[in-house]
Amino acid sequence: MPGLPAASPDEPRLRHMPSAGEEAARMAAVRRYNILDTPPDGAFDRVAAMAARLFDVPVATVTIVDADRIWFKAAHGLEGVTQIGRDPGLCASAILRDDALVIPDTLTDPVARSNPLVTGPLGVRFYAAAPIITSDGHRLGTVNVLDTKPRVITEDDTANLADLAAMVVDAMELRLSGLRLLREEQERRKTQEEARERAERDREAIAAFASTLQRTLLPPSLPAIPGLELACHYQTASPRDVGGDFYDVFPLGADRWAFFLGDVCGKGAEAAAVTSLTRYTLREAAQHHDDPTDVLYALNSALLLDPSMGSRYCTCVFGTLHPAPGGGFTITFATGGHPPVFHLQPDGDASMAVDGVRPAIGMLVGALEEARFASHTLHLAPGHGLLLYTDGLTEARTTDGNMLGEDGVAAFLARRGTAQAGRLVADTVNLLAALPDGADDDIALLALSVPHQPVPEQPTAMAPTLAAASFDGADRAGQERPR
Repeated sequence: MPGLPAASPDEPRLRHMPSAGEEAARMAAVRRYNILDTPPDGAFDRVAAMAARLFDVPVATVTIVDADRIWFKAAHGLEGVTQIGRDPGLCASAILRDDALVIPDTLTDPVARSNPLVTGPLGVRFYAAAPIITSDGHRLGTVNVLDTKPRVITEDDTANLADLAAMVVDAMELRLSGLRLLREEQERRKTQEEARERAERDREAIAAFASTLQRTLLPPSLPAIPGLELACHYQTASPRDVGGDFYDVFPLGADRWAFFLGDVCGKGAEAAAVTSLTRYTLREAAQHHDDPTDVLYALNSALLLDPSMGSRYCTCVFGTLHPAPGGGFTITFATGGHPPVFHLQPDGDASMAVDGVRPAIGMLVGALEEARFASHTLHLAPGHGLLLYTDGLTEARTTDGNMLGEDGVAAFLARRGTAQAGRLVADTVNLLAALPDGADDDIALLALSVPHQPVPEQPTAMAPTLAAASFDGADRAGQERPR
């Protein structure tokens, strides 16, 4: 490839001298990236080092053209120099061009020969630069290669230099995006810290605040679904903490309903933020996806994409139901890292058969991009019931110090001999109240059952029950409204 001639002021790709307004807009773009006078950054240092290797030159730099100076964001082979004056400036000339500026011999160039890098100890004789151009057309600076002896480069070389300048733009955009996210996170953390400080100054208001916030994260009531009975219960381990457990039941239209129950990692305001995002995402995704697994995939993406969520994740059961031919309901659900759903059905005597059911695959939601989920379908026939719960139930400890576990809860429910939603919830709450230490974690319960005989629809729906660790209204907690 033939060498390129030296640049001259009347080259066809030389841009006009910018007006005062254009220069002001360019400087606004420089300020937007907030990069001037920042510490060394590996991404830009690598670009300078790569340029030096590609062109086999002793010096390569990444510069930003300020109003009155050329500032070096990265400098390979140029120790102790962080900036030089803008006039006369090679970089200042390079940003006036749409293509690369190449000066084979600086001593023959009227602008370059008076530059301090040429006249000073470094003795630069060769200079080439590609402008760093943003997506909206502003030229912020240049990627430069310098040598102490004259030389020519090929068109492929100038294309490589332009690619390096484009890499700098990409790095600056990523850095800007990171700064924005960091500022947003700092603002969120500042807000949370201020909220915590206010709570410490007024401890009497903490319990009321937590209770009010908790209610905003739970449905005010459960819907009336013809032929189905619903019951729910919620209790926090401490009245001063906002729990991370959640549940909801809502219509999808055309005799279809959706339900979910889950548990966010952690407690307090940050867990409440994740709970709020989770409930909103599940409700919104359910309107667009018929398959429960797709709804969980949408939630997984939302939790991973929102930087304010940090490393928070959740477990969740999400399902849909609709009337089945011949009675009862067809239920399809998917789980993400959640305990199995208890399916209760009569076994021919006074006890119930209790099966722990969950799909074959169900990873934690919001923990991994490659999380996978699967669904399971069952028939909730007349006389059958489902109990959904968070792990505060199975991790509650008995008098001997052992956890109840899934087997212990299933054995208890089997002995109670009922699948009716209200009694399932009330019996479970009574079980917790009878334990020596109650429950030391938040607990959410949601029960669904199909009566043997149709129950007339009532005009009211059951509101969720909120309780603290010591609950004294177990029977009332399990009272359901017939559907």
